[in-house]
Amino acid sequence: MDKLKVYYDRKGNSLSVWFTDPKKEFVCEEADDDVILVKDRRGRVIGFERLNFLSPKQQKQHESIPVEVQMV
Repeated sequence: MDKLKVYYDRKGNSLSVWFTDPKKEFVCEEADDDVILVKDRRGRVIGFERLNFLSPKQQKQHESIPVEVQMV
């Protein structure tokens, strides 16, 4: 597995998480309200995007996005 890539678009208020190279994106599919799955040519999920990630109040409060990683 490639390195996990996490991008926060402050202006668009979206969080994108990639499990592999974003250049492999072929199609996007809406999975749920505000959640988009990104797939490669074989239909494998290679990332996802969370729209409306922070509420307007949270956007004003945060200079950075806290991330917790747990290895199990």
